[in-house]
Amino acid sequence: MADLHTDERRPELHARTTGPMRDRLGRREPRQIDLRDTTSPSPGTSVAGVMQPLLREAFGEATPLRFVFWDGSSVGLDRGITAVIHSPDVLRRILWAPGELGIGRAFVAGEVDLEGDIFAALHALRLAVPSDIRLSFGALRSAARAARKLGVLGLPPPPPPEEVRTRGRRHSKRRDREAISHHYDVGNDFYRLLLGPTMTYSCARFAESTTTLEEAQTAKHDLVCRKLGLDEAPGKRLLDVGCGWGSMAIHAARHYDATAVGVTISHEQAAEARRRVAEAGVGDRVEIRLQDYRDLGDETFDAISSIGMFEHVGSKRMTEYFQELRRLSTPRGRLLNHAISSVGGSMLGPRSFIGRYVFPDGELIDVGEVVLAMERAGFEVRDVESLREHYARTLRAWVGNLEEHWDEAVAAVGMFRSRVWHLYMAASAVGFVDGGLSLHQVLGVVSDPDGASGIPPTRRQWL
Repeated sequence: MADLHTDERRPELHARTTGPMRDRLGRREPRQIDLRDTTSPSPGTSVAGVMQPLLREAFGEATPLRFVFWDGSSVGLDRGITAVIHSPDVLRRILWAPGELGIGRAFVAGEVDLEGDIFAALHALRLAVPSDIRLSFGALRSAARAARKLGVLGLPPPPPPEEVRTRGRRHSKRRDREAISHHYDVGNDFYRLLLGPTMTYSCARFAESTTTLEEAQTAKHDLVCRKLGLDEAPGKRLLDVGCGWGSMAIHAARHYDATAVGVTISHEQAAEARRRVAEAGVGDRVEIRLQDYRDLGDETFDAISSIGMFEHVGSKRMTEYFQELRRLSTPRGRLLNHAISSVGGSMLGPRSFIGRYVFPDGELIDVGEVVLAMERAGFEVRDVESLREHYARTLRAWVGNLEEHWDEAVAAVGMFRSRVWHLYMAASAVGFVDGGLSLHQVLGVVSDPDGASGIPPTRRQWL
């Protein structure tokens, strides 16, 4: 077997040529090892037997799924979902990063696989450890004992190269550009495989059980346009903050004759958004800028959409963010903030899998805090809508796209990054199902001094 340390430094070589056999989703085929190997337990003792005290400390008497180890031994009932542990290096990762970061590193590196329905496996783990998967002292002690018996105590294996640590002052313009680039500047071809033809990386809106992902994303854009009042008069000026690949701006121009400015700090997003604007024939009404929202100057807009952008702002800059958007708004101008939320708030810190691999410096803010901050900035909040279940379905569709186009995704961004996205999206879907995560659209308006807002009397016009 190739040395795992070398594999992690050379991920493409490992994934495509010299590594162990893998199935089409990049999972290693379970292997047997010689029990005389120095990393094996003493003869006659299975790895499962060594690991069982650790699993009991972590999960109690009943393990949430079946665990199969590199010597072929296993523990737990076969419920159709299995965690396959391919390498004793998993123990070293857990000892040095005792929580989701260590486990996430092992998954990305291919040392752990979840077989069967990944959503069911993650849901079972979530039920077994509902609040914090950071290991207790007792579990750490059991992990150390297991590692000693298996002969794998030592320095931590290097993390997969997709891991990132941002530098500098949090949410400075330079650090924000670094964080955004890590997430978005990985190749538009990958996002095209993942997101489908709308190239929309935010929660869709599924009106019916038969609604397709493309139809649901179009319906979401239409809902946002109507909430912002773009249907009430042609030619309104829209600012789309964090415009992604231009889908919202294109929809507003094409269907509501709006003039739109989309801003992003991702070079690859800007280039692809401009191409899509030209392809859609709306170049006379849509401008895509490689620009930070803090650099918009004295411009004003009738409507502002912030869709999937707010998670990158952070609670410390939240007040500044809404004050800046208020400054950019005309009288009776509307703002729609569409963002993932978490009760009590949740900072995606550097010891979390999401913070280190997916959204560096990301933060999920309680919707109550969002409403309060918008009001303090001068917006009158007129509507709050949760689309939590819709995001669970959106993520399931994205996971389906990734699995269907797995080989193409690996060719585009590599095995490790593809595994990051597979785990991140499936785990997020579970969070939206059980309510640990939510998604809220909050609509605010700059009312006139006499209280006139221009908001329709009911939601009927939006639907």
